[in-house]
Amino acid sequence: MFLDVLIRRNPAFIEAAMALHQQGKIPANSYVLDLDAVERNARLFQTEAKKYGLKTFAMTKQVGRHSGFCEAVMKGGIERSVAVDMACAVACDRAGLKTGHLGHLVQVPGREAHFAAAKLKPDYWTVFSEEKAKEAAAASSKAGREQSLLTRIHSAGDTFYHGHEGGFPASDIVAVAAMLDGLDGAAFAGITTFPALLFDQDSRKVKPTHNLSTLSAAAEALRKAGYSDLEINAPGTTSSVVLGALADAGTTQVEPGNGLHGTTPLHAVEDLPEDPAVLYLSEVSHHYGDRAYCFGGGLYIDPIFPKYQVQALVSSDPTADRSALHDVDITDYSAIDYYAMIDSAAPRKPGVGETVIFGFRGQAFVTRALVTGIRGVAEGKPRVTTIENGFGDPVAWPGSYM
Repeated sequence: MFLDVLIRRNPAFIEAAMALHQQGKIPANSYVLDLDAVERNARLFQTEAKKYGLKTFAMTKQVGRHSGFCEAVMKGGIERSVAVDMACAVACDRAGLKTGHLGHLVQVPGREAHFAAAKLKPDYWTVFSEEKAKEAAAASSKAGREQSLLTRIHSAGDTFYHGHEGGFPASDIVAVAAMLDGLDGAAFAGITTFPALLFDQDSRKVKPTHNLSTLSAAAEALRKAGYSDLEINAPGTTSSVVLGALADAGTTQVEPGNGLHGTTPLHAVEDLPEDPAVLYLSEVSHHYGDRAYCFGGGLYIDPIFPKYQVQALVSSDPTADRSALHDVDITDYSAIDYYAMIDSAAPRKPGVGETVIFGFRGQAFVTRALVTGIRGVAEGKPRVTTIENGFGDPVAWPGSYM
């Protein structure tokens, strides 16, 4: 879905990744990042966010919490992360990108609350229940801190992805705020939901969900009860072009993830300010019948779009030319993605060892793919920075021993 955008808007990145792979410097089964483009995207996003007085927390899970990605967004002016889980927070903190928001989407396990409070020291900590609020407050009190807490809220008509449900009834928000303020070590800071925005397939536009209305109504109730300094956190499908609408809805915190590497759903159908900055790289392994098989491991296509014909660039030479495109069949989600199958019925049959380039809206952290950073694409001097796993740990990839 995003290969067309890559070919049109960042062909030098494709060619650089191919060349480095063919030189033995990038492994197959690797998400590759154009870190210079990420830095530009972060700077562009942060400049726009500042116009509206919005706090920005960078999401890094989609690119495996890569330390170079964290460094790039910091160089672009974004100083805090939003952690999808504790592993995410630890990886970003280790890379120097401190924790702005913790506990949303995934709550902090009880036995890790003290570490979160004492070591990570998040600016904001989201809780879904009184029990989790008490855990956060107790851990923060023990660490000698007062923790600002956000509450996930919900009301009838809200949208949640299956398995993401949780939070306080929005109708109880004033009582919940008072309860949090009564805890030693904590203070009520504001409200959050997910997703506040979603891509609409029919109109091909980003639209607010009912959740955003829920936030607005809850904020109004809180203000009437005397809470004037509220944080309103509204993540979901966040690129620079939606910031004005979020600010108009009262949002104070935004959390770009895919927006920082140009792969929100809207980026697939419109040319937005952010450049595409991530691709997935593999290589041809073998042939069977009329298909060439390439290595998998990171063939996770975020299912935001209806199923479509996946394509890849396949070549022994660095190229972003569409003549190198082949149709590809990817295994069902229920199967392990050991390989993808490339159509070899085209005029040129892919050879073993050739480079394969996909354009995915990926989620590297749920795969067994590696993540490779590149700098110097725009200068024509591309070089690999680090190769890491999905937890942001440097990897001694076997090719590096050569």
